[in-house]
Parts: sequence; C-alpha cells; structure tokens
Amino acid sequence: MDNGMDTRRTTRALATEAVHAGRDDLAGLGLHAPPIDLSTTYPSYDSRAEAARVDAFATTGAEPDGPPVYGRLGNPTVARFETALARLEGTESAVAFASGMAALSAVLLVRGSMGLRHVVAVRPLYGCSDHLLTAGLLGSEVTWTDPAGVADALRPDTGLVLVESPANPTLAEIDLRAVAHACGSVPLLVDNTFATPVLQRPAEHGARLVLHSATKYLGGHGDVLAGVVACDEEVAGRLRQVRFATGGVLHPLAGYLLLRGLSTLPVRVGAASANAAELAARLAADPRVARVHYPAIGGAMVSFEVHGDPHAVIAGVRLITPAVSLGSVDSLIQHPASISHRIVDADDRRDAGVSDRLLRLSVGLEDVEDLWTDLDQALGAPAGRPARTEAMAQG
Repeated sequence: MDNGMDTRRTTRALATEAVHAGRDDLAGLGLHAPPIDLSTTYPSYDSRAEAARVDAFATTGAEPDGPPVYGRLGNPTVARFETALARLEGTESAVAFASGMAALSAVLLVRGSMGLRHVVAVRPLYGCSDHLLTAGLLGSEVTWTDPAGVADALRPDTGLVLVESPANPTLAEIDLRAVAHACGSVPLLVDNTFATPVLQRPAEHGARLVLHSATKYLGGHGDVLAGVVACDEEVAGRLRQVRFATGGVLHPLAGYLLLRGLSTLPVRVGAASANAAELAARLAADPRVARVHYPAIGGAMVSFEVHGDPHAVIAGVRLITPAVSLGSVDSLIQHPASISHRIVDADDRRDAGVSDRLLRLSVGLEDVEDLWTDLDQALGAPAGRPARTEAMAQG
C-alpha cells in the first residue's frame, strides 16, 4: 500500500509492530499522534491526471498514487490501520470495511464475479457467516464438511474454502497448514477473530486471506464496528473495487480507533488470556459444569456447558455483562443458541457442537477473583456431579 509510509518488512517483534506500524511517517510530518482525516472529497485542479488515476484504480484496484480522490476510494486514516494490520498478519495488504460481514461479503462477491460461486466451509462458524452462506444471499453455494473432507468437497467452480479457528462458539481448532494443503489452488480464508495475530498468523500456514471482525479484539473497547481482510495485493485490489462499488467503507474515526486499539492488542490479549485460562481451570473442576471448551492455542474465550439452566446463569451475573460480541476490555457472556447462532438451523447448530446448554464467555481485564466470584454466584447451588474437561484441539 502506497500511503507515504515505509511499509518495508523488518524483523521487529509483534509487540513493537503493534505500537509503531502505520505510524512510521509521523515524525517526518512533525506529529506524534496519527491525524484523523474526515474529508469525503479532495480538491484536484488537473482533471486529466485525475481521470488517469481513476482509470488505473478501475483496472487494478491499486490505491491511487498521490493525494486522495474520494472517500469511497480510500482514506488516509483508514489506510494507516490497514498498513498496521497487514504488518501484524504478515501479508502484503489489508482492506478494511464497515463490518466483519461486509468484509466477508466482499470476498464472496469477488470470487463470485469470477464465476467461482461455490464455497467449501467447515462448521462451526460465526452464526451470521453461516447464514450468509447457507441462504445463498450473494448467489453462493456452500458445501459443509469437516477438515478432513475439504479436498473431496472441491469442485471446478469452488472459489473459496472458509474456516474459523478457534471457532465461534465451541473454540474448536483446525490444523490450518493441513487444510491449506488440501485446498490446492483454491484460496483458504481463515477467520482469525478469536486468535488475533498475537496467537496465530494464518498466512504463515498457507491461508491466502485472513478475516477479522475488527469490532472485537482489534478495536478492543466495544466502541467501533469494523471488518478487515489481510491478503496479498492482487486480492486486495479486487476487494477495494468491490468496496468502492458497494460502499461498504470504514469511517475514518473507526480507522483511528482501530489503529489505537492495535497498539495495546498484545498486552490486552495476554492479560485476558491469563484470566481465561484460570477461569477455564476452575470451571472444569466445578461440579455444576458439564464440559469446558478452551483452545490449546490459548486466548481470552471460554465456552462451557452447564448441568443446570444456562438462562439462569445469564440472568444471574452482575459484574460480567450479558451481551453479544466479544473481545472488549470488560467480560461478556452470552447463550449462543439464543443469540449469535440462533439464525443457524437447530439441527445444524447441534451437529456443530453448539448445544442448548452452551455458554460463551469473553474474558476481559477485570481481576480474576472478582470474575470468579460473579460466575460462582451465577452458577447457583452445586449439582453434585463432576465436570468433564475438553481441550478443543482438532487436527
């Protein structure tokens, strides 16, 4: 991406990149904090040159050289976030959108425009991603399979293989390198929302596209809605063209908040993961809990199934917030079968491991003892039965 910043690869550690990527040009500009560019349009007195730049974008989707043209083609503040996220994921480029679903939709539209409408996908996925594929709202056709069946599910018109690891909400994990090998020449898209580049970088395992609901950990404070796809520049160009045509652009203020969120991402993920691991261990030893799902890769998400009424747990928390979404500095809990995965057919939901007694906990940065006290009282009286621990690591 050419936005005036030095985007050359370095050997800087991820924690350093999180703080400095997308900001490399600030000192030269005499700035310390990144500026927010709220312009929707930009002046140009050379209409011939402007026409040439627009033609170039229409041909390749590459970001126009020189000053910006129009907010729907790109924005300097958003470009800073895209540069930073690409550096963290280890890809050439990244393209940001108004939401995670807008980002996924753009990918499907790009592949569909090439006559490649068939998608191979592994459940579970985020409920709305599942629905978008199953309902064929963008003209796509989906074949659901397990990781071992990916190669056999491919067809001549397969345009994409889609997986999520750790998966929402069961935290099932997939051997990404094995799936990427099974894909052959078909691009693999990995939803990396739960892991973030702090815990895994799917491009290093063969994924061509890495999807984030940036609303979650990348923003990290529950105050920004966004999506982003990290990928090679060829795919990025096509995604920019779809973004321009459909208008699924990210607002500059959101781009600014996301860039700021990235600077603390490693610290937040590390601290929240330590809390989550402790809570997962306590839940696994609790007789009121039937099963605990916590990924081998770690992370700040815990799912658990209760012997009793899961709705009573939702109603009983006082410190933890009962709400959808995840990845914020505060802890959130929800019942997937009622909310995030309600849109998925009930039988498909259960076959994917999303039971009616499953609760999904996004662990935040509160003191772990306070979190446990809240969970303990919300779980109610002991059921008198031992819990079964299940480390969800699949290969």
